Amino acid sequence: MYLVKEMYFSNKYRILSFLYNIGINLTRFALKSLAPVNEKIKLGVLGRAKTFKKLSQSLKTTDKTLWFHCASLGEYEQGLPVFKELREQYKDHKIVLSFFSPSGYEIRKNSPIADVVIYLPLDSSKNAKRFLDIVNPELTIFVKYDIWPNFLIELKQRNLRAILISASFRPNQSYFKFYGKKFREALFAFNHIFTQNEASRVLLKTINYTETTFTGDTRFDRVYNQLSQNNSLNFIEEFKDNKLCVVAGSSWPEGELLLVEFINSLKNKDVKLIIAPHNIKKNQINSLKEKLNTETVLYSEKDQNNLKRAQVFIVDTIGILSKIYAYADIAYIGGALGNTGLHNTLEPAVFGIPIIIGNNHKKFPEAQIMIDKGGMFSISNQNGFNQILLKLIEDSDFRAKAGSNNFEYVDKSKGAVIQILDYLRI
Repeated sequence: MYLVKEMYFSNKYRILSFLYNIGINLTRFALKSLAPVNEKIKLGVLGRAKTFKKLSQSLKTTDKTLWFHCASLGEYEQGLPVFKELREQYKDHKIVLSFFSPSGYEIRKNSPIADVVIYLPLDSSKNAKRFLDIVNPELTIFVKYDIWPNFLIELKQRNLRAILISASFRPNQSYFKFYGKKFREALFAFNHIFTQNEASRVLLKTINYTETTFTGDTRFDRVYNQLSQNNSLNFIEEFKDNKLCVVAGSSWPEGELLLVEFINSLKNKDVKLIIAPHNIKKNQINSLKEKLNTETVLYSEKDQNNLKRAQVFIVDTIGILSKIYAYADIAYIGGALGNTGLHNTLEPAVFGIPIIIGNNHKKFPEAQIMIDKGGMFSISNQNGFNQILLKLIEDSDFRAKAGSNNFEYVDKSKGAVIQILDYLRI
């Protein structure tokens, strides 16, 4: 009876594994079909076509290597504090950095922490074997999620060391379902999993995975390191002119509507406002500028304008927002008024400033924690936005206390990187 039961589950697993591999092939076909009409998909398809050639040209069979994998830009930023430390510790190793998403690869394809940056090939058994034949990493680090079973199972079969950092799990994920054996097997390919929260560690125990450590989120270490960087931007300093400054980071159109209404009705001309839209396409930037009834200057036109005289500064470039937060007294962070997902709230929080966000933030536990601590404020409409922003502008004690609460939260939450590095030294 036991043997019959084992055969049943073994056959069931083979069927599910077969279906997964069929799904990967269908995904390949779908991506190639959509590439001509979708620029982002096209970048991924073209990039993946060059991966193996790029690896073969960059690596020799005698090279010692480390492999870091991130789904996209956010996971890269999470892993960066660990990556930087390992780059210093393993100077005689070559580092391969892979992304699945073009939004990660295209922005960080010249990352200084890696010797070669690539798109991860689609997760077929053939690709996994070919990839690992070339890379053969002494250590592999995956960040948060993007758990690709064929790659990870192949790593385990070759006895290659791998860890998962800043992991976060939910009960409804396939790892914890009856049909999730292949995905569970992928998790067991990791020698150790470092979780963001205790709930994730407890969930892993339900599938008998016990090589875990609750370290918290490496993003706290990442943003805390920003305080030791040179955050000076002369043009922002000139624009701010020692006045109170509100920064809207990664704003979307629904949030910009609130900002425009607030700015156009604001009678206090001593308040400066910086808007850094998520989308910096020229037509959208120009549309935003035209709606504002006060003197506004764009980053791209800053050298031809009197910055001190302007009340609004629109950032039509990327890569400087984390430094701009150093000049903020109050921040509004976009994404949570719509369904696009809340953007990084820890970047402004580390500078000890209060933060306003939209009300769709359930998937972002750090947001709820900061709300509960009194450093972050959730709004859903113009009236709520105006009320809290005016209070933060006019009440300096209230503003200072809220900002202090946010900094304290970040300060007490850092330390994940040290625990991960301590484990790797063993």
